[in-house]
Amino acid sequence: MRLTEQEELTVRELVREKTLKRKQFLHRVGEVAQYSAFVVDGCLRSYAIDQNGFEHILQFAPENWWISDMYSFVKNQPSELNIDALLPTNVLLLSRSCQLSIFDRIPKLERYFRILTENALASSNHRTIDYLSLPAKIRYQKFCTLYPTLIHTIPQKYIASYIGITPEFLSKLRSEY
Repeated sequence: MRLTEQEELTVRELVREKTLKRKQFLHRVGEVAQYSAFVVDGCLRSYAIDQNGFEHILQFAPENWWISDMYSFVKNQPSELNIDALLPTNVLLLSRSCQLSIFDRIPKLERYFRILTENALASSNHRTIDYLSLPAKIRYQKFCTLYPTLIHTIPQKYIASYIGITPEFLSKLRSEY
């Protein structure tokens, strides 16, 4: 999708640039997600922590991906997710009010975000089914296909959390793969 020069200026006026250091939070559990973030470079992750203190990673957002706690962002409710930087990361932040303004001013971007949201929902549903029904080896292979740039970039414990296995078992899978 191409934007006109005026449309690009409109978007640039409404987004905010931010640099996150490694381990710096975009937002924490209990806060309302004020932004949807587009990753220019680096990598973010969203995750929840269960009552036993275990992290459960829901999403990675490498370069050119969007990330937010969509429920919190859209409903203006406290987030159940943390989002932090796994690497030094540059993002473009879009607030909900600015997003709605963009939708009014540039209708083709409303379509873009609708398609993005539909794809994210479909991927999330597919991932849930995979998690419930596929063996760890295939879940790891799918991870490698979905996030090829992250395999050697982020700590193994995060990959293990994402696919639902221990880091030790992941090490064994990686030696076989």
